Amino acid sequence: MIKLAKGRMSGWAVLGAVGFMIVQVIASLYLPNLTADIVNKGVALGDTDYIWQTGMKMIAFAILSVLAATGNVFLAARTSQKLGQNVRRDVYRKVINYSHDEMDAVGTSSLITRTTNDVTQLQNAWMMILRMMIMAPIMLVGASFLAYQKNHTLTLVFVIVIPIMLIFMATLMYFAVPLFKAMQTKTDKINLVFREGLTGVRVIRAFRQDQFEQDRFDGANKDYTNNAVKVNTIMALGFPIMTLIMSGTNIGITWWGGHLIATQALETGNMIAFITYAMQILMSFMMLAMIFMFIPRAQASAVRINEVLDQTTTITTPADPKPLGDTPALQFDHVDFRYHGAERPALEGIDVAMTAGQTLAIIGGTGSGKTTMINLIPRFYDVEKGAVTLNGVPVNAVDLQALHHAVAFVPQKAVLFSGTVRENMLYGNPNATDDEIWHALEIAQSRDFIEANPEGLDYHVEQGGGNFSGGQRQRLAIARALVKDASVYVFDDSFSALDFKTDAMLRAALRNDPQISQKIVVIVGQRVSTVADADTIVVLEDGKMVGRGTHAELKANNATYQEIIKSQIREGDEA
Repeated sequence: MIKLAKGRMSGWAVLGAVGFMIVQVIASLYLPNLTADIVNKGVALGDTDYIWQTGMKMIAFAILSVLAATGNVFLAARTSQKLGQNVRRDVYRKVINYSHDEMDAVGTSSLITRTTNDVTQLQNAWMMILRMMIMAPIMLVGASFLAYQKNHTLTLVFVIVIPIMLIFMATLMYFAVPLFKAMQTKTDKINLVFREGLTGVRVIRAFRQDQFEQDRFDGANKDYTNNAVKVNTIMALGFPIMTLIMSGTNIGITWWGGHLIATQALETGNMIAFITYAMQILMSFMMLAMIFMFIPRAQASAVRINEVLDQTTTITTPADPKPLGDTPALQFDHVDFRYHGAERPALEGIDVAMTAGQTLAIIGGTGSGKTTMINLIPRFYDVEKGAVTLNGVPVNAVDLQALHHAVAFVPQKAVLFSGTVRENMLYGNPNATDDEIWHALEIAQSRDFIEANPEGLDYHVEQGGGNFSGGQRQRLAIARALVKDASVYVFDDSFSALDFKTDAMLRAALRNDPQISQKIVVIVGQRVSTVADADTIVVLEDGKMVGRGTHAELKANNATYQEIIKSQIREGDEA
């Protein structure tokens, strides 16, 4: 927790909160003393003027206590919320630079929990620290000293009460703290199941697994609820028992104090003040108990957040990055790649080179390594052996921003962001004009359905592009990449949702565009018709390159490519 707070909390604000708290505690501790004076010197002697003077002092100290408490709460709340803001910012910036391996290692659902629930626990803990953790020790020491000053004999009550309270608090913590720590893991599980249910709702309905998923969520929800009920039951038992202890203390002090007053060994006002100090002492113990129960949960959250922030990012800009060349060129030089923890390589011996104006197509069966191969171009992963070079420079020797600027990438799943069509297109090129956006939409065969809407480029896009069909989302994702002036345009099976006519028109528009025709286009495809026009086709099987050449060459000489053709073209047709 302290590690996370360093550099993310204002030192002046913390000192201010501590200062206000000290003033509040001093004022609160002085009030019982004034009460005792009123009773002993005012009421007992019938001195009305003294009662009024001391009463005005009490009002002044009460106002001072309220103002100090307000200042402390304001600064503590502001500082703890600022800490949460800064931690969320740093976690997001860290995660946004994660490689695919690191993202998979933590998990999306867990990252959401750590950025929201865990940060909230951290904020609440620091709020308690700046309020109770400072107040409780000061009040405990101060009230104990003042109570001892009022009467030495009555303080023997605490010899009995405090051990009972310590045993009770230790028992409470023994049972409650492990349950508090378990809450975060169970929250992760609920988020995971809930998120899978939302993203896969169509699949769930299609396979009529509604009840199964409901039972699955109910299981995770019930597990969390049972844990929460247990911990809250334990906490709920704490307050009545603490009230019982405090009430018993009051009875003991009153009974014993009464005897001392009868023997004139104690003044009435001092006993009233002593009771107040006794309550402050016991309240201090209660506050410390609450802190010691909530801090472990916040510490567990802090550990989870630090795991994210301390994660070593493997894909980073080199210390001395090389500038990219101006002439588009792409080469896989005997590349091997293995996923983290995998026994065998996902890619092995990939060797192909492309120059400006050429189109590379990659085809193969499911799991053959097509997407893995193109993920190496923008350096989503680092190669195990060999090198991927862009414009004559190895991609791991280039500044990451410069590399990503030079690669326009369309992933398998078309991802659109909530906003407008224009805002989504500007992701590709923030400086793009409306004419450039319309031109990209025209190449991507998207202009017609955008123009058909009266809002045009201001056409609203719902979250995930839910108000567009699958084919429209793919074409908009393609257009977003085409707005970008890149050296390499990569399409990862991005034509799969398009009909054959639209597919053919889009690829023809790519070939005929004067700008894109001077760059390198990489197409991953499942259909032979999608890759047939490419200058070079790479055929992958089990991560190995089993064929390389034009459509005509592979059709005549490559058995794997021939099998793909046969599986897609009816007998009597020609490819």
